Amino acid sequence: MPSHPPAARPDPTPGLLAVARAMTGAGQPAPTFAALDAALERAIGHRLFTVLLVNLEAGENQRYYSSNPEAYPVGGAKPIVRDSLTARTVIFGGACHINYDYADVAAVFGDHELIRSLGCESSINVPIRWDGRTLGMLNLLHQAHWYSEADIPTLSLFAALAAPLAQDIIKSWPSSK
Repeated sequence: MPSHPPAARPDPTPGLLAVARAMTGAGQPAPTFAALDAALERAIGHRLFTVLLVNLEAGENQRYYSSNPEAYPVGGAKPIVRDSLTARTVIFGGACHINYDYADVAAVFGDHELIRSLGCESSINVPIRWDGRTLGMLNLLHQAHWYSEADIPTLSLFAALAAPLAQDIIKSWPSSK
């Protein structure tokens, strides 16, 4: 169901520049993840933002960043259900997936009650891609009908900036050596 965000989105350029600047600093990936969080909040909006990396060998999406570490701690993981809509669309299809309202969220997230308790009833999952494969995803959640297809080009630019971080983290996994 197409939806429309509550207001026009601001110019994402300042946020993109802030993320690019953060990428040049030491102590990665924390500075860049924090810059992504702040920039995405300003450019698109979210009540919860997480970064998951895809570990197909372990069969998990592993959380490497969370704007709400109390509810969604870094280090948490969700199993990859290969025939699920999200896996087919985002991980294997390399496309964004939007859940427009709570019914959509409840259909794909087992933890939908926790998500709703945080004031989130919509989400968008944006693949982080490199060399023909999905390395991970940016996940933004907000009130119902917050995200639309019009957000995908901007979100794709932010996801592209996350690719070097994802590559660097994945290289450190024992099975990646």
